[in-house]
Amino acid sequence: MLDHYRMFADYNRWANRRIYAAAAELSEAEYREDKGAFFGSLHGTLNHVLAADRIWMKRFTQEGEAPTRLDAILCKDLNALTAARMAEDERIIAWIDSLDEARLNAHFTYSRLTTPDKITQRLGPALAHFFNHQTHHRGQAHATLTALGRPSLTLDLVFFLWTEGEKWMA
Repeated sequence: MLDHYRMFADYNRWANRRIYAAAAELSEAEYREDKGAFFGSLHGTLNHVLAADRIWMKRFTQEGEAPTRLDAILCKDLNALTAARMAEDERIIAWIDSLDEARLNAHFTYSRLTTPDKITQRLGPALAHFFNHQTHHRGQAHATLTALGRPSLTLDLVFFLWTEGEKWMA
């Protein structure tokens, strides 16, 4: 199962690079235009994904900075956000690579942002949510890009495997 999460971490980095490259082609006004995604603009959506990743990574590792709001704007401009995203993707990959099956099956406890309730669960299902959440919001980022008239991006996991993930195909 651990290789499954390693593949997702690798795929996550690849898909984020594609989304951020497409975002870099937008004008500032397009990048910030509210197109009806849950977090409004591409800027809001990409900041949310980074914020959520940092919140979960803090829960998983007990290390790093984490915002206290899901709509936190961590970076004011795309260049800073791109650098932060790239660093977070490398952090995720390194952490996933440090895990073993015992840790994946172990329980951890955290608090939600909205309530002080403690939640205890196995790490593996939480990682499934972590990567699924990123994919969900990348879909919203993709929809925002196409609503702005940009060409559709191929973000399918299988396309990643065919083009960049040959080590996962063996």
